[in-house]
Amino acid sequence: MALADPAPRTTSDDAVPEASRKASFGEYVRAYVALSKPRVIELLLITTIPVMFVAAGGVPPLWTAVYTLLFGTMSAASANAMNCYIDRDIDREMRRTRQRPGAMALVTPRGALVYGLILAIGSTVGFALLVNLLSAALSVFAIAFYIFVYTLLLKRRTAQNVVWGGIAGCMPVLIGWSAVTNSLDWAPFVLFLVVFFWTPPHTWTLAMRYKEDYAQAKVPMLPVVASDRRVLLECVLYSWATVVVSLLFWPVAGTTWFYGAVATALGALLIVQAHRLLQRSRAGVSGAQLKTMGFFHLSNAYLALLFVAVTVDPLLAGLLG
Repeated sequence: MALADPAPRTTSDDAVPEASRKASFGEYVRAYVALSKPRVIELLLITTIPVMFVAAGGVPPLWTAVYTLLFGTMSAASANAMNCYIDRDIDREMRRTRQRPGAMALVTPRGALVYGLILAIGSTVGFALLVNLLSAALSVFAIAFYIFVYTLLLKRRTAQNVVWGGIAGCMPVLIGWSAVTNSLDWAPFVLFLVVFFWTPPHTWTLAMRYKEDYAQAKVPMLPVVASDRRVLLECVLYSWATVVVSLLFWPVAGTTWFYGAVATALGALLIVQAHRLLQRSRAGVSGAQLKTMGFFHLSNAYLALLFVAVTVDPLLAGLLG
């Protein structure tokens, strides 16, 4: 991401800089889309769709899937927009976030808040009317947890912020299952734990790359308050936990050999790379030379491919059966 100077501060928090008033309609639309953090939403949908296939034992009902993805997108976008509203002050301090619409005053704080609230209400009503009440309740819980527990309570106070705050990012798994079955079971909770244990090493390796940003913004991410070796040791432990739980899904969900083989291969790759990072740190390598972003991108691929296997397995089971 290109560096950008912090947006100029105005005398009123809701005031709009002159450049923003002259923005075109298309620029406003792009600003609000960016406020929703579409890349984060993509990751959440990667975990929502596959679990619907498992819950349905094959292809889920078309309109249930469409409504779940639509209202799930709105739910995640609402939480992201309100997160940008709350964090606009620290977003201005960090290179990685200086170009967010709230930090650059392309969207007013009031606009961001109203946008987030409208999406939250719309997604909740949509889930309740067109999917089911359980999915609506889980969606509300995810939004509230992300805003009140992670953003307001944990993020600026503890190095364990992404560990427990990551619960919000695990909720799409439960929402996808409940949308199809109107109930919950052990299988989605196992996948919930996969995402839960996967989140810290994924986030911490990114935070190591932008450690100075978080320190500047006074956000106590683990890489800011602990040594590289300590962070990478925890990444190894969480990676092992991720892989062990992913293999537990095999007997719990009654998947075929296909899922088991894919989960084993992907898990071995993830663990090997986590150990390599730790070994490099113990050998004295530090800073950018550690190349933690390689693990960050690998962890993205790991989760995506694992959930592809989750999607394919019930289809394969249907063909073999």
